[in-house]
Order: sequence, then structure tokens, then C-alpha cells
Amino acid sequence: MLRAYVVDDAPRVLDTLGRPEVVRWLGSPVPMADLAAAHEWIESKRRREEADPFDLARAIVVRETGLVAGTVSLSRCHRRDTGEFVGEYEVGWTLHPDSTGHGHATEAARLLLDDVFARGLPEVWCGVFVGNEASCRVAERLGLPLVGVGPDPWWDGDSHLYRVSREEWLT
Repeated sequence: MLRAYVVDDAPRVLDTLGRPEVVRWLGSPVPMADLAAAHEWIESKRRREEADPFDLARAIVVRETGLVAGTVSLSRCHRRDTGEFVGEYEVGWTLHPDSTGHGHATEAARLLLDDVFARGLPEVWCGVFVGNEASCRVAERLGLPLVGVGPDPWWDGDSHLYRVSREEWLT
């Protein structure tokens, strides 16, 4: 189940994004420091979606337990070389280590992509840093077409780059 983050999720956000083994795969690999940072992270996601309805993050909630397994998001991508947003959005997922291996990321990303493409977004990218094989497997299970492996246009480092159009996804 996907839902917007709420203030009460802050401890779980901190427990997830405060872990070096989790954030090492993110564009800004600095572990979250404290509960205040988790509250700001939740508020920043709300503000971003308010400004752009395609720039969103959802809590992945395990229906049977109510546990927040992690996050699935669609983010505006700003080019590393210019800082410009040229219309590119990236789908991504981050799970707490106690919630990996259950298909949560794949199911959540599928729901999110169904939603944004139904609302008219023309294409979505997915960049997975080289070495993050678990996320590559999620992208492959989703059926995202691999563009190639090379310099990531949004973050420092090399990535497996995937891109899917609305038409490809809907068919």
C-alpha cells in the first residue's frame, strides 16, 4: 500500500535513511543525523509535491503489519553539469534492511508508475549506481528497458540507466 508520509513516520525514516548501507546507493550518500532531519525530509517531500504533482515520495506500507517498509519516489532530475531540470523524472526506491527481499520495491514502483503514466507523464528514467545489483533486479522485474551503463547524468558516478515511455508502459 502506498501513502503520503506523515509526521509519525519520522522515526522509521530516520532508522532507514540513517543507515550508511542504505544511503550509499543514493545521490547524496550522507546518513540522516537525527529526528529533526527526518521531520524536515517528510516536510520537504510534501513541499516538492505541492510544487510539482509528479515530484513525489510515498511510504511503502506493508498492509498486514502497517510497517513502513521504505520509500518509492518519482523525482525531478537536475542535470549534474548545468543544474537544469529538462523534464526528466527518475523513479527510485529505498527500503529498510528488514524489508528487503519481499517484492515491496517492485510492487510499489509498479503502482507509482501506473499512477504517473495514467496522469500523462510522457517518460520515466531510472538510474541505478553500478554495484547496486538488487535495484537492477527490481528495474528488470519492472520491465524497464536498459539504455546502457555509463556516466550518470544527474549524480556523480556510473549507473545502469533505464528509460520507459508512457506508451511502452501502458502496453
